[in-house]
Amino acid sequence: MISSRLVLKGIEVNCIIGDLPEERERERTLSVDAELELDLAPAAASDCLADSVDYAALASAIRDALKAAKCRLIERAASIALGECMRDPRVKSAKVTVVKSGAVPGLRAAAVEMKT
Repeated sequence: MISSRLVLKGIEVNCIIGDLPEERERERTLSVDAELELDLAPAAASDCLADSVDYAALASAIRDALKAAKCRLIERAASIALGECMRDPRVKSAKVTVVKSGAVPGLRAAAVEMKT
């Protein structure tokens, strides 16, 4: 088996994220990157979406899960996104990075990376 990864970069998620009272009242945009390790040889050979992870559906599932969760911490958001990545049994491992920009004055962004 050839080692292969499916990589999604910059999934934009508008959701409630933050612990401060003002953060609980309005949505902010998170950026999520996801890397899935799985055997992509069947999809490469068949050229059929059913033989791979549907990345449009995965991006949508991550957005929906984070929007519903209304997380206080990006640590929790990363855990939820990682769980969505691992739902497909073909995925052997995954890594997600969740970035929250403009959270603290003078800090461009805060990010959390989690992997299985």
